[in-house]
Amino acid sequence: MKKITVLLVSLISLSFYSFAQEAHEKTKITGSVTDENQKNIESASVSLLKAADSTSIKTAASNKAGRYQFDGVGYGKYLLSISAVGHATAYSALFEISANSTSIELKTISLKNKSVELKEVAVVGRKQFIEQKADRMIVNVDASPANTGSTVMDVLEKSPGVTVDKDGNISLKGKQGVIIMIDNKPTYLNATQLANYLKSLPSSAIEQLEIMTNPSAKYDAAGNSGIINIKTKKNKTKGFNGSITLTHTQGVYPKPSGSANLNYRNGKFNVFLNAGYSHWEGFQDLDINRNYLNVSDKKINSIFTQHTNMRFINPEMNVKFGVDYYLSNKTTLGFVASGFANNENDNSHSTIMLKDPNNQVDSIVYSPSTNKAKWRNGSFNLNFRHQFDSTGTEITADADYIKYNSNSDQYFDNITYDPDWTKKNETILTGNLPSTINIYSFKTDYSHPFKKELKLEAGLKASYVSTDNNANYYNLIDAVSLPDTTKTNHFQYHENVNAAYVNLTKQYKKWNFQTGLRLENTNYSGHQLGNKYTVNNNDSSFSKSYVNLFPTVYISYQASEKHQFSVNYGRRIDRPNYEDLNPFLFFLDQYTYQSGNPYLQPQYSDNIEFSHTYKSFLTTTLNYSNTKNFFSETFEQLGHATIVRHGNIGRRQNAGLAMSAQITVRKWWTAILYANVNYNKFSGMLYGEDINVSATTFLANVNNQFRFNKGWGAELSGFYRTKGVEGQLIIEPLGQASAALSKQLLKDKANIKLSIRDMFYTQQVKGYINFQQTEASFHNVRDSRQVSISFTYRFGKQIKGPQPRRNAGGASEELNRVKTGGNN
Repeated sequence: MKKITVLLVSLISLSFYSFAQEAHEKTKITGSVTDENQKNIESASVSLLKAADSTSIKTAASNKAGRYQFDGVGYGKYLLSISAVGHATAYSALFEISANSTSIELKTISLKNKSVELKEVAVVGRKQFIEQKADRMIVNVDASPANTGSTVMDVLEKSPGVTVDKDGNISLKGKQGVIIMIDNKPTYLNATQLANYLKSLPSSAIEQLEIMTNPSAKYDAAGNSGIINIKTKKNKTKGFNGSITLTHTQGVYPKPSGSANLNYRNGKFNVFLNAGYSHWEGFQDLDINRNYLNVSDKKINSIFTQHTNMRFINPEMNVKFGVDYYLSNKTTLGFVASGFANNENDNSHSTIMLKDPNNQVDSIVYSPSTNKAKWRNGSFNLNFRHQFDSTGTEITADADYIKYNSNSDQYFDNITYDPDWTKKNETILTGNLPSTINIYSFKTDYSHPFKKELKLEAGLKASYVSTDNNANYYNLIDAVSLPDTTKTNHFQYHENVNAAYVNLTKQYKKWNFQTGLRLENTNYSGHQLGNKYTVNNNDSSFSKSYVNLFPTVYISYQASEKHQFSVNYGRRIDRPNYEDLNPFLFFLDQYTYQSGNPYLQPQYSDNIEFSHTYKSFLTTTLNYSNTKNFFSETFEQLGHATIVRHGNIGRRQNAGLAMSAQITVRKWWTAILYANVNYNKFSGMLYGEDINVSATTFLANVNNQFRFNKGWGAELSGFYRTKGVEGQLIIEPLGQASAALSKQLLKDKANIKLSIRDMFYTQQVKGYINFQQTEASFHNVRDSRQVSISFTYRFGKQIKGPQPRRNAGGASEELNRVKTGGNN
């Protein structure tokens, strides 16, 4: 850990060198924007781009006189991109700032009406790795060479403000409950399955991450800490074009992958096909120590130690096919079909020792096990868009159907030995766990801009989800399988959510106001059918219906060219994942079980943020949230066995200060810095015990991008997180450092990248927990140090200027609450 700390301190020191540079870059750029009739255009968006690669440096807005201004621009060659509502985007001629330049007045730029066809302008530049927008942060995945050969989970883990715990649960600014969406559609996966899926999905299949800490009323109210939208790759360039990527990643075990992205557009049709394959092999070593205490004097009465080695092989295939049909210039119909197939083959070996207070072994349990699981997913989307006029009035609609099928075959062998390894007895348990999830969703959105910078948005959504889960367990006795009636069960769950929202936005001089209100009606029911072998059949059911209102408010003020202030408030909800309500008792090993909780209640959060942006490159944010009915993973001790289930703990308070900066240190060096100080406090009651734990955590994320001549590029990045609290768990400090090298080839049609992640092997999760009469600690090591080499070849017409396309999909929360398989 000392190595990574020294490296990160060095990176931060080098990166902050750029602040000194600011004092020497005093060149001012000014100019005017008019329409075809030479009338001034107010609120036009003016972006300053690098001439070499079209990277966006700064953005400004024109005032009432149509004037814009950029201060403190460094030496080099640039061009401007100018856009405004109702007008086509235009570009300035190239211009250069030399050492003698103090101010430059550019030629007036005239924008044509949108109905007038503009000649296409080639924009072949490389995007910035991080883009900070008013309501979200955008991570451009391909802009970072270190993402070569990585998975989507790896990209998330190094994104500013995002942390991933030992089980793959994703937090944003220290808060769990993030909703993960793919192309604006929820994944309907619970935390474990989502983590496994993201670990099996190669980063080459995605284009961007959109990180929203406080989404507007237009989005589902789910996710108390915000939304992360994963945008897969699409191409709208006319003609036939695409790309192919081949990657080999080597840790302790190999991890090859490949993907292809194809697109054809001509006339009224646009057709695209994305496909990928990965073969992920890896390992995980887990050490657990538990001290069991007396109730009276809290002295140790027995000791439990466990060492588990897990080895997994997970091949995964994914495909996405879509068609857009342009009925007219204003109306588009679309169809998207996607799916994935994941086959898990997990093998583990656990050695468990039970000891007396003097650390002398009383008995030994050796537990080999296998889990062979298959996941199949199919998703279908129909979408519609109609634009009523050129001012932006439009209506959209999406209808979605998603289905998941899974089947898991498990084998558990528990062999008990005396301290001298004399065999005492053996029990064998097998399990077959099929599961089906069906999801139906429909949503429609309407947007209408009015005069005087007023905009109305409104929409409706309805979704229905049904799940059917079976757990069939058998005891293998003398080669005969006999049903285990204490574990076999059948559970069904149904949920319907209906929603409506309205959102108003108003621009007044330097002020921008947005307020919204979302209403959601939730109806759900669960039925535990038990099994056919027991007399009372363990049959039970539950149901609930409730209505909630979720207000949002955003206010921003452009005090000057250099300073922008904003404040926002939003109320959000987190509903339990479908399988976390399932009361099954899942067998993990002889001393560890996992169970659902049918009485788990949703949690509600009130979130407020205040932010300040300086010169479009430095953003400082203060945030506070208060969560009621907070639920998290809990641990209950029954003898020597531990039962893991989600439970409502009580209240969580979270406060934080975050700073992010994107700095051009030199024309070939861009530094992206992120730092977050976060305070979490948990209070409540669990299993008859008071909970009152808190911790302050510091997170630093540094990313240095280097662009050299002749198509060479490099990256040096890393993150570090201090000790933190996650519900009942205390997690020790952790971090990692990565480096990458890239080269453009074949006239920029291809590139090759070499990267190494977690080079010092410091991304190891350690922690401890004290609950009931148990003190426990753990150490988790996985195949995280990896070297990757990747080759990408692009063919077809050169990509030209951005061509907007609506991201299809209306199932915005339900996908996120399904658990699927994948890599660990």
